[in-house]
Amino acid sequence: MSQPAKLALENGTVFTGTSIGAEGEVDGEVCFNTSMTGYQEILTDPSYRGQIVTMTYPQIGNYGVNDEDVESQRPHMAGFVIRENSRAVSNFRSQRSLVEYLQTWGVVAIESIDTRALVRCIRSKGALRGVLSTLDMDDDSLVAKAQKSPGLVGRDLVREVISDQPRSWHEPLSEWTFLNGTTPAPENQTQSLNSQPHVVALDFGMKLNIPRHLYDMGCQVSIVPGTVTAAELLEQSPDGIFLSNGPGDPEPLDYAIKTIRELLGKKPIFGICLGHQLLALASGAQTFKMKFGHRGANQPVLNHLSGCVEITSQNHGFAVDEATLPTELEVTHRSLNDQTIEGIRHREVKAFSVQYHPEASAGPHDSHYLFKQFLEALKEETKCNSAPTS
Repeated sequence: MSQPAKLALENGTVFTGTSIGAEGEVDGEVCFNTSMTGYQEILTDPSYRGQIVTMTYPQIGNYGVNDEDVESQRPHMAGFVIRENSRAVSNFRSQRSLVEYLQTWGVVAIESIDTRALVRCIRSKGALRGVLSTLDMDDDSLVAKAQKSPGLVGRDLVREVISDQPRSWHEPLSEWTFLNGTTPAPENQTQSLNSQPHVVALDFGMKLNIPRHLYDMGCQVSIVPGTVTAAELLEQSPDGIFLSNGPGDPEPLDYAIKTIRELLGKKPIFGICLGHQLLALASGAQTFKMKFGHRGANQPVLNHLSGCVEITSQNHGFAVDEATLPTELEVTHRSLNDQTIEGIRHREVKAFSVQYHPEASAGPHDSHYLFKQFLEALKEETKCNSAPTS
């Protein structure tokens, strides 16, 4: 027998549907994602911490869930909203249904609501706090709870999703190797580490496909918590520094902004999403909360340097305020939907970043060249470090 569930928004709007996940009650900012596929990657993206995610595509779950298509070790979002859960699961890689996955990980989820009406509400009113519940069916009670939800602004959500231990990345998929040597890399990989550019990634809630891309390019990848100091990071002797994606408001992350500011000019830096915002803040810019954000695998971006339009995968509710941009920063990419900044580079040091996800999975591959640009900077740094001194 199906169990009822309700989604209530802070403006008094209430949707009634059917539970397809775990029993419980969660609150968070209600957002929407326009991707047609990739629901498992979305569920496990740490950047969705504190959010109730609505999928705009009407049927979700048709190809099931597997153990490989994950962006972290578990789901991080507060809740999940869809129009219709597919009763038929058809894919040779599927290992379980979406419902089984949601229930296993304790994700509160709802189907059979008018997601088009919900999205129109968010687009017209802006981001709204909400409560998703299978326990409380009283509309007034749920709306009151939604109005008390803390939202995203001013919260440090990074500390809720990151590991407190440094680690290194090695294939095969999802094998995490701690730097203390408890699970050593294969012998052939260990022997070649000295010849590989060494990237140290600041983890603010990093998607697994990012270190996978860096590793596949031939880099040695070490991952450190986003809370480390610049001195602690430099002890790893990096050739380059990566700033990862992550959840929530970038401005409360004083520790990360300070670290990045102290790293500027010391090594090449590449940032994505939250890492992009933190690079801008460390350089003297400011950020702002967007009306309803960009989330989907079909966002058009203009590359000012090449004149090309890239179709990109995005997930952010904050953006860099162009009016506060210091002269040291140059805008390299811009959203064609609302003209917000999608990429910057530093005029004086080797540092650049983009707001979107060039490592996208599932998603378009138009922007993979950014990893190649970073690799070229790493190779230059490696040559400088290995050059004999007179």
